[in-house]
Amino acid sequence: MYCTASYHRSRSVTPGTHDMSKMIPRIADVTISNNMTKSASTFRNPRNYYNSVRDSIYPRYTITEWNASGKAHLNQSNRERSSAGQIRADALQAVKTTDQMTRNRQAMNTKKLGVRVSDIAFWKEELLQEINLMESEYANLDEHKRILQKALSETMTPLATAEDCLMFREGRTGVDLVHDNVERALTKEIETIKKCQNKLQKLDDRANIQLKMNRAAQKVCEGDAQNKHHSQNLDDRMYQLRNSSSRIGFHPGIENVDNTVTIPFTWIKYTQENVARSQKERELSEKLRGEIDSCLRACANEMWSQFNAVNNAFNSRIKETNDAKNILQAHLQRTTNEIRDMERTIDLLKKAINDKDSPMKVAQTRLDERCRRINVELCNDPVMNGLQKEVHEIRDSVTVLKEKLRQAVLSLNRLRKTKATLEHDIEVKERSLEIDYKKCMGARKNTAMDHRSGPIFNMPLMVY
Repeated sequence: MYCTASYHRSRSVTPGTHDMSKMIPRIADVTISNNMTKSASTFRNPRNYYNSVRDSIYPRYTITEWNASGKAHLNQSNRERSSAGQIRADALQAVKTTDQMTRNRQAMNTKKLGVRVSDIAFWKEELLQEINLMESEYANLDEHKRILQKALSETMTPLATAEDCLMFREGRTGVDLVHDNVERALTKEIETIKKCQNKLQKLDDRANIQLKMNRAAQKVCEGDAQNKHHSQNLDDRMYQLRNSSSRIGFHPGIENVDNTVTIPFTWIKYTQENVARSQKERELSEKLRGEIDSCLRACANEMWSQFNAVNNAFNSRIKETNDAKNILQAHLQRTTNEIRDMERTIDLLKKAINDKDSPMKVAQTRLDERCRRINVELCNDPVMNGLQKEVHEIRDSVTVLKEKLRQAVLSLNRLRKTKATLEHDIEVKERSLEIDYKKCMGARKNTAMDHRSGPIFNMPLMVY
């Protein structure tokens, strides 16, 4: 009756009503979705019918299609429930299997951690024992080194005195720098003392090296023990860690990190080598302590042979220097008197020069004021000529006086220089006397030269 193509467009396969959209389930499984797609493909586009109530063309499904859709939904429900049951059974079995495997693995690793903690504790105790022994040996060698250094310092007292004498005598100038009997005696004394000091110094150097070796071995053991202490605490905490502990957490990817640097064999070998090294250094240290004791005793009687000869040489030289100083002081007194007279002459010349200032001012002032005359009064009269001559005469007089003053000053400077030279020579002699008598002889009188009470025999050697 009507041409439907001109007025209406046919609808799609999916029903457009709200109730039918709820009846179609959402399918996630790929297989079931494919089956549903095949079942739905049997449904064709609904046919168009004329509805007299609505007075329009309206599409409708058939009863067969409606029954087929319901059956398809029931079959899908059966398949889904069967698949879910199988999945639940498999999941339960997987839970039991993985739980038992996890418990077994965790228990095995916990046991390994306990064994590891015991191994670490054993080797840490070995290291601590060796550290204590090395600490004791280090203290013993350090005490012997202190005694050795004290003995060396005590033997350097007469050496320092002799060297100080030579050093201070080098401070003299002029003819006082002589290679006299005192210098020869001091040089011989220094050579004698240094022979013993060389032996003691070599032992001191060896002791320093051995102490460094001992400390190095001890540091290695301490570092190893500290690492083991840290590792023991860490592994002990891990040994006590349980599933109910509060300090656990996820660390993604940590199982792929391998920052290990040793294996159990090399781990044990490293500690064994550290202990063996420490034991070897302790043996060498004990041997060196015995050598130090022997050398200290052997050097006691070789250091005090030139003391009296040096003292006698000093006494002779002091007498000669004192006589020369007395002669220089007599010349200095005469030079000082001449300087005093020259200073009076210079003061007189300075006063004469200063006395010329007032006449010069008067003459120049008169000339200056007469220059202010006007017109024909500006006459070159005898007064002006006389004033000009007066200024020239005063200037010439000042020049002569200044020349005499210059000569007097130069003479005074030469006298002062001569005085300074004499004073310097006297100072040199006094310095020589101070060095030889006060410093050198004073220091030597305070030096114990009895070979039976030398510094080495006063050393409290440690018994071991």
